[in-house]
Amino acid sequence: MESGLTDTLTIIGMMLVTAPVRVLPLLVLSQRRLPRVLERWLAYVPVAVLAAMLFPSIFMPEGSLALRPDNLFLWAALPAGLVAWKTRALFPPVLTGVAVLALLRLFV
Repeated sequence: MESGLTDTLTIIGMMLVTAPVRVLPLLVLSQRRLPRVLERWLAYVPVAVLAAMLFPSIFMPEGSLALRPDNLFLWAALPAGLVAWKTRALFPPVLTGVAVLALLRLFV
């Protein structure tokens, strides 16, 4: 079998396996009202996932814990975190973090 055909069949197979797992809960749960405690718990999932993705990049940029003054990612995360806390939005903290990191790299 050709590599392109193998890749295509693999992608189609992965779609057939993962699509029902993703769509079925949406179909079942969209018709029901979830308990309030579950709704409150689910509200924290995006924040937890984002933190799990960001924390290693901020605190371990070289693969080990870097709580040092030369960790520019940590310095950029501080004002970005403050902006996130104040605005409760996504774009302003990202813009703040990128801008602070660019300025730090320019001047440090």
